[in-house]
This record gives sequence, C-alpha cells and structure tokens, in this order.
Amino acid sequence: MTGRRVVVLDHGSGNVHSAVRALERVGAHVELTADRQRALDADGLLLPGVGNFHACLRGMRAAEAPRIIDVRLSGGRPVLGVCVGMQALFEASTEPSATTEEGLSEWPGTVERLNAPIVPHMGWTDVEVPTGSSLFAGVESERFYFVHSYAVRSWTLAEPTGHFAAVAPKVTHATHGDRFVAAVENGPLSATQFHPEKSGDAGLHLLENWVRSL
Repeated sequence: MTGRRVVVLDHGSGNVHSAVRALERVGAHVELTADRQRALDADGLLLPGVGNFHACLRGMRAAEAPRIIDVRLSGGRPVLGVCVGMQALFEASTEPSATTEEGLSEWPGTVERLNAPIVPHMGWTDVEVPTGSSLFAGVESERFYFVHSYAVRSWTLAEPTGHFAAVAPKVTHATHGDRFVAAVENGPLSATQFHPEKSGDAGLHLLENWVRSL
C-alpha cells in the first residue's frame, strides 16, 4: 500500500504516540503536529482525545481544530476522531466542569454519563456494526477496547430519504449499561469511541481500512 500522509493533531491531549505508531504499522506516513497547514494538506487527519472533555476542547480550539476540520470536510478530506476526539464532534457534553464547553457541532447530540453499574467502562466490548460498513470491513465480529465514562447515548441525525438515502451515516453501537454510539461513518468524517490503537489486530485492521480509503 502506498503510504498516505496522516497528521495526528497535537492539541495537548495526553499520550498520542500509540496512535502514531499504530498508523505507521499499517503503512501511513505519520506526523504529530499542531501546524495548521500541515493538518490541512495531509491525506488524513486523526483527531485524538483522552481525559476531560472540556480540557480537550480548549486544546482543540487553541490548535484551530474547528477551522481545520471545517475546511477539510468542505473539500471532502477525511477526518477520524478517536475517544474524546469523537465526543468533541457532537454539540455538547454533560461532563461536569466549572465552565460550559460546547462541542464542535459537526453532529447533533449530547455526550452524557453512562448509566451503568460500573463506570468508567474499561475493557474489550462487542460492537453492533451496520451492514455495509467500510471502516469495520473484515472485523465486524471483533471486540474493541474502550476507556470512557461518557458517550452519546442516542443518535439524533435525521436519516436522509429518497435519492439521498444512500448517504445515510453508518452508526455502530455498543452496550455498557446503556446502549451508546461506538462509531460513526459519515462521508469524510468518521469517529470511534473506542481506541483502535489499543485494540490489537482488530484495531490495526480498522485503521488500515481507514488509511486505504484516503
């Protein structure tokens, strides 16, 4: 596979070197950077995020992530959000904070605390993959590694109809107490609540599917 150029956006969100190494293992040429132009020019952009929603969003805004993502998507350039990087793509989060921090509003919906006997949800979990998924092709029956206390518990984006029905987002779910959104494929914008870079061979296969699509 010809190496695609992927930027992992460096907005100060914890240790992202595992994501860099995983992408390199599947054949991508990877750069960890906050440089706006490098992020715009790359074949693919990975938006990471771990920990607190509010801290991640402030770091993303400081790195101009909202503008970078909007420009990329307007040109059909792929973006992949991971964990809090996925949560950031929705409108808001109920995660406690001294200040209100809205999301990037690429998708409607609110990130809420999981209603489960044990939180955080940490470990390997089955996922419910929709028919025709490109991201999960070949790993539809595999388990993936989650570490989170919050998730989008309902999908609120209206399903397109008529001639536009073929472009309906593909939404993958998982269950931990609540059933929640585990991944979304929506044209050039995709995201996973789990960590593909920590999900063994299945996660590498998923990342390879994404890199091959760039």
